[in-house]
Amino acid sequence: MSDEVLPIVAPRSRVSAAEVALAVGGFGIGTGEFAIMGLLPQVAEDVAVSVPKAGAVISAYALGVVVGAPLIAVLAARFHALLVLMALFALGNFASAVAPDFYMLVAARFLAGLPHGAYFGVAALVAAGLAAPNQRARAIGRVMMGLTIATLFGTPLAAWFGQALGWRTAFAIVGGISLLTVVLVWIHVPRDKGDPQATPLRELGALGKVQVWLMLGICAIGCGGMFAVFSYITPALTEVAGVSLTNVPIMLSVFGAGMILGNIVGSRLADWSLLPAIGIAIAFNIFAYVLFYFTMSNPRIAIINVLFIGGGFAVVPGVQARLMDVAGKAQTLAAALSHSAFNLANALGAWLGGLSIAAGYGWTSTGLVGAILGLAGFAIFFVSVLVDRKTRRAHQLARTNRPKFAKQS
Repeated sequence: MSDEVLPIVAPRSRVSAAEVALAVGGFGIGTGEFAIMGLLPQVAEDVAVSVPKAGAVISAYALGVVVGAPLIAVLAARFHALLVLMALFALGNFASAVAPDFYMLVAARFLAGLPHGAYFGVAALVAAGLAAPNQRARAIGRVMMGLTIATLFGTPLAAWFGQALGWRTAFAIVGGISLLTVVLVWIHVPRDKGDPQATPLRELGALGKVQVWLMLGICAIGCGGMFAVFSYITPALTEVAGVSLTNVPIMLSVFGAGMILGNIVGSRLADWSLLPAIGIAIAFNIFAYVLFYFTMSNPRIAIINVLFIGGGFAVVPGVQARLMDVAGKAQTLAAALSHSAFNLANALGAWLGGLSIAAGYGWTSTGLVGAILGLAGFAIFFVSVLVDRKTRRAHQLARTNRPKFAKQS
């Protein structure tokens, strides 16, 4: 699919069906990505490693996204193989369900992560192409709603099934959702040959733009805090807040509710004013991580903490829309790279959080790790604003000083 796959004048029912089909894929990907975080202690016990070491399973998936997104997106700019991407995701999850040991599980999660970024990147372009210019972020948000709903329903259900029937069941369920997505995309999302003028060289041109790198830096560093905290949310809830293991799925639903609210609010803020929306979202994240560190021992406030951590998703629609604005014609690679960067944040956050815990600073120390990453992300955002203002002033000056020639007869 390309950003022109469906015209804006397409019937609303056709547009809605396409968005739902793409959102189901996001639901499957979100369930597969986040369910492991609620089952990490069970996975660690089954494959005979410590919980911090089992975090490598999360990092492996994230690194698969980091590697797969740019490689696949460069080709997908011309041939948007959404069906193949979801089939590959299904294969990776079925392989995860039958992995015989820790290292094979790490390899299977890496495989499952490869199509993640390219799928979401293309889906975002389709959504943006359907929308009016002042509603692009909300259109992206509707497709991304599948991901956020996954955290409200898919992840807790997968965690519940995983606790009742074994963690491998959760990955088998995700594989089934992926195959359902293949069918829905086949029926409702028209297939084309992508952008015939797209070339790998043109897509790689996005890497020569400073603002693209700054936005990716915000994703990769500034958003790492969410994953530093959420990767170890289950032991933080049970060991610090005193939540019983049977109530963990309920708390994961609270996290999902926060993501949905963050997605809705962030989308609307981004359509209102893009750059301020990104800054507000980053600042909110920093506040949420600090609150988590100081108040997680209170069971009632723990619920608010989990909701706020999920609400940090508000930064996603704005950053995705901003990348499309600054990438020029290299839209596919830029859109996919945002998810690559988010999953680099996943790997970075899970790793740094694990280091902090292993060093003996406690389960809530991940909140401080998140706050530090958030501050670094805000610094990058500040640089992006300064570069944007400098570029605008340069363009205005160039227009002012442009010589005016009399019309030639």
